[in-house]
Amino acid sequence: MHRHFPPHPGDPGLRGARAHRGHGPFDPTRLGPAIFGGRFEGPGGPMGGLGPWGRGRARRGDVRAAVLALLTERPMHGYEIIQELEARTQGLWRPSPGSVYPTLQLLEDEGLVAHDEADGKRSFRLTDAGSEAAAARGDGPAPWEEVTAGADPQALGLQQGIRQLVIAAAQVVRAGTTGQKEEAITILADARRRIYGLLARED
Repeated sequence: MHRHFPPHPGDPGLRGARAHRGHGPFDPTRLGPAIFGGRFEGPGGPMGGLGPWGRGRARRGDVRAAVLALLTERPMHGYEIIQELEARTQGLWRPSPGSVYPTLQLLEDEGLVAHDEADGKRSFRLTDAGSEAAAARGDGPAPWEEVTAGADPQALGLQQGIRQLVIAAAQVVRAGTTGQKEEAITILADARRRIYGLLARED
């Protein structure tokens, strides 16, 4: 029987999860799932597929394979794994702590992963057996590349651009002066009008 393996108290993933539930500061990086179709347990959220962000139906991410592949590069804590997968899929796949941490525990129970603690953080690394298991996958595409295989490149680029815009706007909310906030409102309104203008244009 596998032990329940909650996020380590020092892992920023736990603090981020609390913030996401409204018990902490606003984190604009978590707006992506809200804007782009629900929680991203797999591509497109619970509805499946890529929705407006790609053609056809993308594959659901393989968390186990992704964790093993990432840990071949360097040790990481759980939240780093989540961030890396989100970054490498341009925000298309952000597995939840509820899928990453139990996977890490399972891999540790199987002797494929071990952990070290330093400065209040638990960092995971591959054992020799884990390295062999990761190598057994062969030279095929990485797990995160399989997730984005069916996506429209332009749609992914647009999604990434929106996410970056949200983060920039949130920085103005937090640190901008009153004048800067007013100017940012004008910039966003102008951008919205210009984007709608694209749809109205007959190309």
